[in-house]
Amino acid sequence: MSNQSQTNITFGAQYQGSLERALFSTLTTLPCCIFLYINGVMLYTLRSKPVFRETSRYILLYNLLFADTLQLALSQLLYILAACRITMTFPVCGILIMLNNLMTQISPLTLVVMSLERYVAVCYPLRHAVIITIRSTGVSIAVVWAFSSLNILIRVLMMLTFPFEDLESLQMNDFCSKVAMFLVPMSDHYDKAYTCFVFLSAGVVIICSYIGVTIAARSASTDKVSASKARNTVLLHLIQLGLTLSSTMHSLLLLALMRILKRIVFVRIQTVLFVFVFILPRCLSALIYGLRDQTIRPILMYHLCCRLKLSAVPGRS
Repeated sequence: MSNQSQTNITFGAQYQGSLERALFSTLTTLPCCIFLYINGVMLYTLRSKPVFRETSRYILLYNLLFADTLQLALSQLLYILAACRITMTFPVCGILIMLNNLMTQISPLTLVVMSLERYVAVCYPLRHAVIITIRSTGVSIAVVWAFSSLNILIRVLMMLTFPFEDLESLQMNDFCSKVAMFLVPMSDHYDKAYTCFVFLSAGVVIICSYIGVTIAARSASTDKVSASKARNTVLLHLIQLGLTLSSTMHSLLLLALMRILKRIVFVRIQTVLFVFVFILPRCLSALIYGLRDQTIRPILMYHLCCRLKLSAVPGRS
């Protein structure tokens, strides 16, 4: 849970000096800005050509990248606010946390839809164009957002049961984080149950899709190259899901480290883990698809290099 991790990191910021806090803030902010730039270029690339706007798997990839990019930006914003010891009111914090939670839940559900799309492409190639259309893709994305939004609505309703009228002020005493918004005990139990349900269901669907594609790849009537690429893509989806789920295991590891390490050492280790566990995976989608896909790669590299090819060919428009 990225916000829980950020809370523990930044709560220990009071044990660090100004120079060290600035160093660790740079450690997280610099790679975050690089990945936000890469993701932003990838999002622009996916809207730059009709082939991307009219192909289902590119539309799904855009939805996945959009959620990952926004979540990365929100997570880094919460980290910087906490590192600067800036507190906010419960309503403002609640909006940021719920928006971050929404983006967190979009990613695994989108990976499920992308895996199913590859399964249909390999196992039912003749019906793929009929089943996977622009309209059905839009409906799938709408269902993903609706399901995730319903979960956020439930969380908000549970949060509103807290007696805010008994507080002297709505100003928070602690930093804004996911854990800080668990105002009633039921919120924590619901969060754990929902997380387990989503990732278990998504894992089962993606694994079944991988098995189906693998079996189809051995069939004599299947295009071996396409089936192999689809199988690798589904496997990458499973790895992405595992990296997203790693935040839960990461929290358990940090709880164990917290008991045996000094607070300042724990904060330093946790900041480094935050970079590799939460920041790096948010750029994986852009790197995986941008470098593997032969259609995306030249256009992506062209935009990443700030269109340097224009200077090499001055006579072309």
